[in-house]
Amino acid sequence: MTKYFDTLFINANLATMNPNIDAPYGAIENGALGVKDGKIAWIGKETNFPQDKDIGVGEVFDCEGGWITPGLVDCHTHLVFSGNRAKEFEMRLQGASYEDIARNGGGIISTVKATRAATPRLLHLESTVRLGDMFDAGVTTVEIKSGYGLDLETEVKMLRVAKQLGKKYDMRIQTTFLGAHAIPPEYKDRADDYIDLVCNEMIPKIAELGLADAVDGFCENIAFSPAQIRRVFEAAKKYGLPVKLHAEQLSNQGGAKLAAEFCALSADHLEYIDEDGIKAMAAAGTVAVLLPGAYYYLKETQKPPVELFKKHGVPMALATDCNPGSSPIVSPHLILNMACTLFDFTPEEALAGMTRIGATALGLGSKIGTLELGKSADMAIWSIEHPSELSYWVGMNYAPTKVFKDVIQNNEVIPYDY
Repeated sequence: MTKYFDTLFINANLATMNPNIDAPYGAIENGALGVKDGKIAWIGKETNFPQDKDIGVGEVFDCEGGWITPGLVDCHTHLVFSGNRAKEFEMRLQGASYEDIARNGGGIISTVKATRAATPRLLHLESTVRLGDMFDAGVTTVEIKSGYGLDLETEVKMLRVAKQLGKKYDMRIQTTFLGAHAIPPEYKDRADDYIDLVCNEMIPKIAELGLADAVDGFCENIAFSPAQIRRVFEAAKKYGLPVKLHAEQLSNQGGAKLAAEFCALSADHLEYIDEDGIKAMAAAGTVAVLLPGAYYYLKETQKPPVELFKKHGVPMALATDCNPGSSPIVSPHLILNMACTLFDFTPEEALAGMTRIGATALGLGSKIGTLELGKSADMAIWSIEHPSELSYWVGMNYAPTKVFKDVIQNNEVIPYDY
C-alpha cells in the first residue's frame, strides 16, 4: 500500500521546540518534514526520509535552507475593539497614571463606549487589520478576549466577531469571555451587582451559545476583588469552562493563588506576584503569561520575577497583550525582543514562550506549539540563518517566507523524486 504525504518540506532546518530533543531550539538541521491530513506524519534528517518506491508525495516544498518553526502563538490579546486611546497615551506622558485615567472615566471604559457603539461589521474590519499583521508575522494561533462590552449584547457581539476573524486568514482563534474586566458606568459603585450579572446571565448565555473557550477576569484594586473573581470562577466551573486571570499587574491582590486554586490555564502580567503565589502556580500547573508590551508601555519599573518562576518550574509564555490602552502592539517579534532586553530571556526561551508554552497556556499543548509527530502542521518558514534572529530584528517587517496552518494538499500523487 502506498504511503502518502500531502506535502513534503525539504532542504530545511527545523526548530522543533521539542524539549525532548537534546539540542538548542530542539533543532534538527538538514531536516525534512512530511504532512498528511494536516498533521505532521514524518520528521527527521532529510537523509533518513524513506526512499522506497511506495512513497507518494502530493507536493514537495523546497525551504531553500531556511528554518521551519511552529506557528507563533499569541496567547493573550484584546484584539477586538473599536477606536483608540492615543490621547490617554499623551496624558500618561504628561504625568497621569493608568489608575488616575481609569478612575476618571478613561481607560477600559472609554473603549467600552466605542465598542458598544460599533457595528459588527466595523468591529470586524478594524480587527481584521490587526489580525492580518499578526498572520504576516508568522502567528497561526491567537487568543482573543471580550471585555469591552460589559453588557451581554456587546460581549456576545465581540465574541462572535472574534470567532469569524480566523476565517479570512485560516487562523486558529481561541475566544475568552472577560466580562469581569471593569465595572461598567451603569453599575458605578455596585460592583457586586455587576458580578451577579456576569455570573447569573452572561456566563450561562455565552456557554449556551458556545462562544467562549475560557473565562478570564481582572483581579486588581481598580477592578475586582479576589472574592468577586472567585464567584466568576465558580460560575465558569459550573458551565465547564476553564479559567485564566489578569493578576498582580499593579499590586499583589493574591489573584495568582486564587487562579491556581481553580487550576487556571494561566495567570497573566504578574509583576507584583510573591513567592507563595509562584509556588501555588507551580503546584497547579498554571502557566505564567508575561506581557512585556504592557510593562514597557506603562513605563513600569517592577519586573515580573523571572528567576523565581524558573526556580519553581513555572513555564513562562509571552504574548502581545494587543489592546488599545496599555499595549497597542501587534508584532510578536517586538515582544520576543522585549522579553530578551527587558526580562532577560534568552532568544530560545522567548521563542518557546510564543510557541510551546503559549500553546500550553491555551490548553492546546497536545495539538500545536512544537513540531512533533501527530501534531497539527501549524508552521512558519523563515529565510534566516539562525532562530535567534526572530528576537533580534525589530522594525524590519521581518515576515516569514511562508505560513502554513494544518497544511492539507489535494494534489495528484507523484513519486517521491526530487
